[in-house]
Amino acid sequence: WDNADFSRGVGTTFYQEFSTLNTAKPPFVRDVEAKVRRYLRSSYSAAWTLKITWEKAPVSAAWTDTRKTITYQAVLTTDGFRSYILMLYQDRGMQWDYTRLTSTNVLIGYT
Repeated sequence: WDNADFSRGVGTTFYQEFSTLNTAKPPFVRDVEAKVRRYLRSSYSAAWTLKITWEKAPVSAAWTDTRKTITYQAVLTTDGFRSYILMLYQDRGMQWDYTRLTSTNVLIGYT
């Protein structure tokens, strides 16, 4: 998320927290649990989940094309013992022109 630049008034960032330890789980949290179970083939029941959304994020101010934006999310979730992150990108992946970056080791994801 290094090259997003919201300083020109384009795009927004917001978050939503779900504390579900002793409450009914909304459909979003149930979907996250299902994804964790499917991908990791293990039982999982979320106690807490955080969804962060970068909507229509424009690329670095050094670039002038504010029409090339991207929407993506990070979903952090834990059952109190294990923690996971889901990284979700809009259809067709990253829309920024990564060849214009000053760095050559571009990643989508985390290490």
